[in-house]
Amino acid sequence: MKRRSLLLATPALLGWAPDRPLRLIIPFAPGGTNDIIGRQVAEGMAARLGQNMVVENRGGAGGVLGAEIVAKAAPDGHTLLLGGSGSLVITSFVHRRLPYDPVAGFAPIGMMGSGANLIVCHPSVPATNLRELQAVARASATPLTYCSSGVGTTSHAASAMLALAMGVELEHIPYRGTGPALTDLVAGRVQLFTNALAPMQQQVETGRLRALAIAGRTRNAASPNVPTTIEAGFGEVQAATWFALFATGGTPPDRIAALHIALNATMADPALRARITEGGVDLETSDSPADFSRFYMEERTRWGEVVRRAGIVAE
Repeated sequence: MKRRSLLLATPALLGWAPDRPLRLIIPFAPGGTNDIIGRQVAEGMAARLGQNMVVENRGGAGGVLGAEIVAKAAPDGHTLLLGGSGSLVITSFVHRRLPYDPVAGFAPIGMMGSGANLIVCHPSVPATNLRELQAVARASATPLTYCSSGVGTTSHAASAMLALAMGVELEHIPYRGTGPALTDLVAGRVQLFTNALAPMQQQVETGRLRALAIAGRTRNAASPNVPTTIEAGFGEVQAATWFALFATGGTPPDRIAALHIALNATMADPALRARITEGGVDLETSDSPADFSRFYMEERTRWGEVVRRAGIVAE
């Protein structure tokens, strides 16, 4: 069957009930990049599958609470997860006990995109680059504070990597999502944040936050004047937040295939691509669910080592 025919016939062929909407669980509070991307993708997939899709924000425990809902749902393709490098990979190494198996509990569908993390500070911090930040942190009588979107998220691990690279102590203040963390950062209640660029871009452009570096190998097209961590002399700090779609482990392969086709068709839409890339996220799709599954396992190996070196543990 041709891809277009499969998309048009998917609900009837695969037994999706028209009166039962699909659920997309976003494991963070509203306002962050996960929420921005997830809602746009959900709208596009719903149109292509001929099914309503309800978006639910279930923040908490660095993504664990939302992921648990999907892992324990019926394996029928009705309950989906917007998972990523933090909410599924890093958090599984940080928490000593999880209410699900981070591998068997999920069926990988495909990638949406990724973006190197942006390191920012509140303007009250007297630093305009990472070397100056290092000097300020070393001279401070108390540790500078950094926020994260939750324990075990990419923003947590990336900032811990930065502290190791600079040889300084930083105090971690976790939040239940990017939105709440960003609110306190702009208010000056915390001093540093390492996170995906999109939700912070406007705050940087208006001067409410100061960008120090991009934690990637190349400058970001959305913020071309911000140097990379390599240029700043801290090349070992490399952290990208990626976003992807998962179903419950054990979901039938035909449903995973249909969801993968709908996802890739959605990500190919020019209007959606423009909106997402303007926010500093590079769109990436997977050739197949199997290809994405291999990537997922490779990321588990890489971030597992980072968590071990940084000694990150959820209390």
